[in-house]
Amino acid sequence: MIIFRYLTREILSTTFAICVVLLLVLISGRFVKYLSSALAGNMDPGVIFAVIGYRIPGFLELTIPLAFFLAILLSFGRLHVANEMSVLKACGVSEANLVSYTLVMAVGLALLVGWLSLSISPAGAAKAETILKVQKEMTELDKVSPKRFYKLSGDKGITYAESINDDRELEDVFLAVTAGSAENFDSRTVVIFAKKGRQQRSIDGTERFFVLDQGYRIEGIPGNNDYQITSFEQYGSKLSSPKRVAEDPETDAIPTAELWETEKPQLKATLQWRLSTPLMLLIIVILAVPLSRTNPRQGRFARLLPAIMLYFAYLLSLNAVRGSIESGSISSDVTLLPVHLGFLLFGLALAGSERLRKFKNTVSDRWGKPS
Repeated sequence: MIIFRYLTREILSTTFAICVVLLLVLISGRFVKYLSSALAGNMDPGVIFAVIGYRIPGFLELTIPLAFFLAILLSFGRLHVANEMSVLKACGVSEANLVSYTLVMAVGLALLVGWLSLSISPAGAAKAETILKVQKEMTELDKVSPKRFYKLSGDKGITYAESINDDRELEDVFLAVTAGSAENFDSRTVVIFAKKGRQQRSIDGTERFFVLDQGYRIEGIPGNNDYQITSFEQYGSKLSSPKRVAEDPETDAIPTAELWETEKPQLKATLQWRLSTPLMLLIIVILAVPLSRTNPRQGRFARLLPAIMLYFAYLLSLNAVRGSIESGSISSDVTLLPVHLGFLLFGLALAGSERLRKFKNTVSDRWGKPS
């Protein structure tokens, strides 16, 4: 029991540290992506952290298995380098005992990952997708903030408002629009100044207009002196239609209960992937424990790179089969189970190689030398 507590503390603490690092890497990458979209005016900066927060369960679903795999390699590798593993084996703790101790931890983490994969992650992805779709539906005026220039869709021009009142009306509005063909050198620029501006829908609600009140419209070709200046009480400009929300949500956002009842290959592959994540966490224990064997002279990081390559080969194999099922290249009745079984057998072969080596050495010591 003392050995189990010692190994649990070593492995889980290392798992937590690695998981935090991997999570920060994923969050930072996604944050940069959303931030660039916000700077381009395609997204409200205020929703960035909400979207990332809803995506965190999905990130944990991917980082926990890798963090646990690396933690086993580093923890057991340190025990080999410090000769603590030799002491444990001398006290009767075999490699099978180490695997059983580690599997107890893996079962707990697999339950956590399964809960995230089957319940929490799809719910979070659905909420994040809803926020992003609302952002895609917004027009240029919905994204305008006071005292900031915003580019209109299609690079048609820019708009600016000094302030925005409680009714979402723009005050002291500046609008610059380019019309004509720049290739024929007859591109005309239209500059509009207005006291107020607001968004208004057509009677049937299918079209939106930018309506300006009490202002001036200046039109001309830059560099020429023949500008046309017009004052107006009300001026309207049609806004581009927002992107419509897709009817079908992303597969990652579909509740697991709906995936059980579907016959679509894409959704079947998604369900198999969600079930594969916790199963993968159990199988990597069989792979990691024999891979952690190392010579004290080699150091604890000697087999880290080959082990990581094997892990990603496992992950890529699952993704390849999933992609083939989604695309229809192979039947949807095919599951990801053969991939798991293949790597499980490979892990058992690695575990048995040490016993085979010891058996050969024993036979050689007893019968290999001449009498």
